[in-house]
Parts: sequence; structure tokens; C-alpha cells
Amino acid sequence: MEREGARRALGRRLEAVLASRGEANAVFDILAVLQSEDPEEVQDAVRACSRLFGALLERGELFVGPLPPEETVMAGSQGATRKYKVWMRHRYQSCCNRLVELLAHSSFQVKELALSTLMKFVQLEGTHPLEKPRWEGNYLFPRQLFKSVVEGLLPVEEDRSLLLSQFREYLEHDDIRYHTMKAAADTMARVTDRHPEVPLTFWNNAFTLLSAVTLPRQESDISSFYVKHAELSDKWKVTHLKEHRKAFQQMWLSFLQHKLPLSVCKKVLVIMHEAVLPHLAQPSVMIDFLTRAYDIGGAISLLALNGLFILIHEHNLEYPDFYRKLYGLLDPSVFHVKYRARFFHLADLFLSSSHLPAYLVAAFAKRLARLALTAPPEALLTVLPFVCNLLRRHPACRVLVHRPWGPELDADPYDPGEEDPAKSRALESSLWELQALQRHYHPEVSKAASVINQLRSEPEVRIAPFLELTAFEIFERDLRKKGSEAVPLEFIPAQSLLGRPDDLCAQHFTLS
Repeated sequence: MEREGARRALGRRLEAVLASRGEANAVFDILAVLQSEDPEEVQDAVRACSRLFGALLERGELFVGPLPPEETVMAGSQGATRKYKVWMRHRYQSCCNRLVELLAHSSFQVKELALSTLMKFVQLEGTHPLEKPRWEGNYLFPRQLFKSVVEGLLPVEEDRSLLLSQFREYLEHDDIRYHTMKAAADTMARVTDRHPEVPLTFWNNAFTLLSAVTLPRQESDISSFYVKHAELSDKWKVTHLKEHRKAFQQMWLSFLQHKLPLSVCKKVLVIMHEAVLPHLAQPSVMIDFLTRAYDIGGAISLLALNGLFILIHEHNLEYPDFYRKLYGLLDPSVFHVKYRARFFHLADLFLSSSHLPAYLVAAFAKRLARLALTAPPEALLTVLPFVCNLLRRHPACRVLVHRPWGPELDADPYDPGEEDPAKSRALESSLWELQALQRHYHPEVSKAASVINQLRSEPEVRIAPFLELTAFEIFERDLRKKGSEAVPLEFIPAQSLLGRPDDLCAQHFTLS
């Protein structure tokens, strides 16, 4: 009952302020409730402020233009209407500042309501600007208010992923997306300037926001505006896809120019080839980031391959020692990482060219064959067809399986510790590892290894169906196999428990 009474009192104050300027001081009582410790009271106050300042914006009762200091205006000789508008504009400013603070409230319902109210004010300010246009047809957007919203979504210490997921719905609007990219770049620059060591939480928040931004494919798709305009002008940057691409590129560059934690770097690389590179104004600006990531090694290098593949094949990137570093990524861990399928798919593409030298292809085939000796069955079912395909594409490498006039070898000349494939002496060796795998305990692996004996007659095999294969799937597949008819275990049918009457066991034992 007490809470219901407080809600009605709040409603009466709201109606009084809207009905008469003489009751304007009641705004202080409404704003005071925003400071309450009770989440429900705060929500009531946020709704009241939403109605109050929403109505004042629509009526044009807030001061328009650069906001002068309150004390100066109140002490001056300006008219009562001007004083009222300036005074109420300051109250509106206080309300917006408090709503941004509420984005850090412990109650998610309060955060969500504060965000939706701020975005309502952004929409109303865009429709009823609080700044004067510099020229006729000037594009006006409440940049300062919106920038404070984005800053509130990217705190340094607190995880805002849940609130950012709510903000995604606004990013469907072209103007909100454009100004989000601008504001995010400014916010990241400000935070990194103020904090020598930026916490992981901030980078995670920033990545969550940046990864939610997706650009339209063509300019005709830019038609959804959160702030409604009677007519769109071609002079406005927000209406051109080229400007969106520039803002998108600047946003990502401002993020990637910093030394990111490895966990965030992995997330970026996972989406780089699909969600970032296709939308950049100049994809080649990502060369430095991708080459640095590729040089790190391990899973980071595997993930960087996708982006590098796009830059090499579509944007003519020249990367010295690329194949040498790709060769260096082949170690036992490659069969166990989460991104194994992606790695082998890209390696297959990189090694598909018929212009590659035979020594290079032989080095990759030999390294994979050697690693296959200790690989699990699910990985072998990818690696073995992969190696066989390499030999089919490059006939000069078939000496690894058939060298009719070669000398007999007392030891394998291949050097597995050599980092340079040109010096590994793989072309002087043989793929004896595949012959050993023909005796593998798993019949499918044994069958796959035996294909090496029919290279000429067998066509190239698509490895795509095997890339995602797991040990569980192999086990389930084996269980579903239907065996042949019952296998006889005794060639002479048994006639009694102790055998036939003339058996030694039946002569000396009886059942009683």
C-alpha cells in the first residue's frame, strides 16, 4: 500500500509539472526518486521522467542551442520563458546523466529500462533537436547524448554483455549503427588513454559491441532510420554505404591497434574472414594484425589463416615465407585443437596449386605422414586422403611411394626437426609411414592407408566430409554396422554337455 501511494504521488507531481510551469519545482522530487535504493521505486521514477521529458521535447519547452550556465541565466534579465526553458534543459541534462549511471545498477530490470528510456530520448532529440542547424538541410543527431549511452555500455570493470545483447535491436537501424561505430572508436581511444593497463572486461565488452555491428551489402539497403526524417538528403554521410564502411574500418582499427589479450584475439580471428574483412573500405589494412597473429604460433596462427587466405587470394597480399610458417604449424597438437577442421580445409586450398614446387609438397606430405603415426583414428581419416590427394595433384611427388631406380635406403633421410621444407630432404625419402598404417587396428584407417597402392586408378577424394569427424561418431558408426550371418565357432556340432561319448571327458566324468 505504501509503495502504491508513493507511485500515485509521483504521478500527481508529473501531471502537475506538465499542466503548469508554476509547478516546475516538483521536477526535483521526481529526480530525487531516481536516487532511491529500491529498484521498483527507481523504475517508477524512470518511467515518470520518460513521460515528463518526452512530452517537454515534443512541446519544444527545452532550450535549443548551446546550453548556458544556469546561474548566469537565472541572475540575468532574460524573459521568464527563456529562463524556464534553460532551467528545464538543465533538469533534463541531470536526468540523462543519472540514467547513464543507472546502466551500472545492480538490477538488470533497472538497467534495461534506463537504456530504453535513453534511446527514446535519442529518438525524440533527433526529431526535435536541441541544437540549431548550421545551414538549411543540416543533418542533426544527438551525438553527445548517444555517445554517453555508448560509454555507459562499455565500462572498464563491469561485464555488460547482457545489456549489450539488448542494445543489438537498435543496431538494426542504419543511423544508430553508424553513430555507434563513431562513438565506440572515440570511447576506446578515451579509455586506453586514461588507463595504462586496460582490464580484460573492457576488451570483452568492446568486442561484444563491435561484433554485433553488421553492414548492409548494398547502398539501397540503407533505409531504416531510428530518428525519423521527412526527407533524406544525399549530402548526409549517414545515407552512404561508403561512409559506413569507413566508420566500420576506423572502429575495428581503433580496437585492433592495441595489444589485446589472447582470448579476445582468438574471438576476433574467428569472425575476421566473415564478419570483418568483407565490410572494410580497404581490407588490406588488416595485413599487419593478421601477420602478427600468424607469427604468434599455435591456435592463434591457425585462426589467422582464414583472414590471410582472403588477403592473399583476393587482395594480392605477398607474404614472404608463408609456406615455411604453414609447414611449422604441423605438429602433433594440430590433430587435437578445436579448429582442426578449419586448418585442414585451408591447408588443402593453399596446397591445391599445381605450380608449387615438388620439394614443398613432398615436405608437407612427409610431415603429415610422420605425424599420422601417433594421430587418433578420427584425424587419420582426414590426413590420409589429404596426403593421397597431394600425390595425385603433383605427380612429381609419387617417387615417395614408387622409386623403381632409386637406391636402397638404410635410414630415412628426412629431417623432421628442420623448419625449412626446402632443407628437410623429404623428396629423397619415402612414405613408409602409410605402409605401416595399412596394419592399423581400425579397419577404416587401414583401408584409407591402402589407397596409396592405387593412386593412378583412384580419383581425388573430397576431404570435407571427414573434417568434422569425431571419435564418438566413428564409434557410433561402428555400432550401427550390421554384421554378417552368425559365425560358426565349432565345426562339429556338440551332442551333450561333456561332448561325444567317445571323448576323453565323457569317459571319465558323468553328470549326476
